Amino acid sequence: MKSPISLYDVQGLVFGTVMTTFGVVLLKAAGLVTGQTAGLAVLLSYILPVNFGVIFLLVSLPFFILSWLKRGPAFTLRTLFAVVGIATGVPFLSGLMTFEALNPLVAAILAGACCGVGLIALFRHNASAGGLGVLALVIEQKTGFKAGWFQLCFDTVVFICACFALSFEQVVYSFIGAAVLNLLIAWNFKIGQVTGARPAMEGP
Repeated sequence: MKSPISLYDVQGLVFGTVMTTFGVVLLKAAGLVTGQTAGLAVLLSYILPVNFGVIFLLVSLPFFILSWLKRGPAFTLRTLFAVVGIATGVPFLSGLMTFEALNPLVAAILAGACCGVGLIALFRHNASAGGLGVLALVIEQKTGFKAGWFQLCFDTVVFICACFALSFEQVVYSFIGAAVLNLLIAWNFKIGQVTGARPAMEGP
């Protein structure tokens, strides 16, 4: 009987979750935000007296319905693993490390790179970091419009909102980090690279 998930996929999901988690830790340590639902959760965690992990889970929940309907149970369960991992991993890692000197520009670039690599790994192993990532993959599948470009458009809206909560410098650095993240995805990921996807979802 064929296993529903291979060791190859397991290591990819774990790697993607860890890298994305570390990227978010860098962002929060520098007081920055990113795009997508994770960025929205980070921004709300600065404004509301609620833990990032709780907000991230709540924001991601509605998209699991879309995920189940459009991408199937395998994708949804793998995405749930990633979302729970990030939601619990960010506060856990934040408690294990401190940054005495963290240049915000460097933090933005490294966070964007870590999150970008992490999301590519999740995408390639038929998962996402939840929320907007699910919608972005569905749109790329249906229209061919790159997931990275779609997320960059959404990020713009998040950063407009961030202007009311963060300083101008923080928003600029955050946008640079998000640009790095989304350009990495746009340049290095195609929907056809997904493993374990349904045949109809595979592309060139």
